[in-house]
Amino acid sequence: MTKHKYTSVDPVDRLVHEPGQAAQMDLWFPEPRIPVGFGQSMMLPVLVMTLSYSRVFNALMVPSRQGPDLTAGMWSLINNVGVVPKTLIWDRESAIGGKGKVTEIAAAFAGTLATRIILAPPRDPEFKGQTERNNQFLETSFLPGRKFTSPQDFNQQLAGWLPQANARTVRSIQGRPIDRLPTDLRAMTRLPPVPPATGFSHRVRISRDYFVRLDRNDYSVHPSMIGRLVDFTLTMDRVIGVCDQQVVADHPRCWVKHQVITDPEHVQVAATLRSAFNKIRRTTSSHVHEPVVEARQLSEYDKIFGLDGHDFLGDPS
Repeated sequence: MTKHKYTSVDPVDRLVHEPGQAAQMDLWFPEPRIPVGFGQSMMLPVLVMTLSYSRVFNALMVPSRQGPDLTAGMWSLINNVGVVPKTLIWDRESAIGGKGKVTEIAAAFAGTLATRIILAPPRDPEFKGQTERNNQFLETSFLPGRKFTSPQDFNQQLAGWLPQANARTVRSIQGRPIDRLPTDLRAMTRLPPVPPATGFSHRVRISRDYFVRLDRNDYSVHPSMIGRLVDFTLTMDRVIGVCDQQVVADHPRCWVKHQVITDPEHVQVAATLRSAFNKIRRTTSSHVHEPVVEARQLSEYDKIFGLDGHDFLGDPS
């Protein structure tokens, strides 16, 4: 008789979440496409943070899944809470720890906040099941019947709805998350005295084309900066260029790709500089005389090479 082997039962421990210990992070992708300008709409990620003890959750739509945008989103959510959870639990999101190791940008962010990032084991959705359930709750309770005109409008409506969501009774804790929040906050650590570095940072030398390409969009810079190095910072909302502590570019962040964003003042200054340059060039060219170049007779070359009176076949006749 053949003996069959079966795997044993995998026992599951009941998790006990201590106050202030952890916040679960995840990305939610709402199906509605959000208008982002230039006649385009996109499906954009929403960063969701759930405090493990109190079950209070917060969320924010972000421009992309890139590391600088995710750290900027995390800082915005944590800063709104006012204190820092002792651990941040992530799945293996590529910009955070896609290869099973926390990325450099995520580690630097956590180090500044005196917290740590824990990556969930592969194929283990229960590891951060709280925020996964909140994603579903957002899908079924926040989205229905709503329309959005922009990412900013989405975040504004979401911010107005979240207090109501956190005041509902949650069966697993037999109470309201908002009532447990004070205990959660008291066990967390303070915000750092200096905010962490978030968003994109670039240093670019400005060419004669006084535009710079940042995150696949072109932004204008004050033309007086041509040939100089300018430091650019891209937050979730703004694109700012600074040179010698002077702001030389300030634009709203464009969430669409392959667009040209122009400040009308920069165009006007460029036209003035171009007109002045052309005037100087015309004045200079009118006073410049063409050099006289002597033209040598071809017979002179015959004399130099001893060919005078001979043809090229060597016949003297």
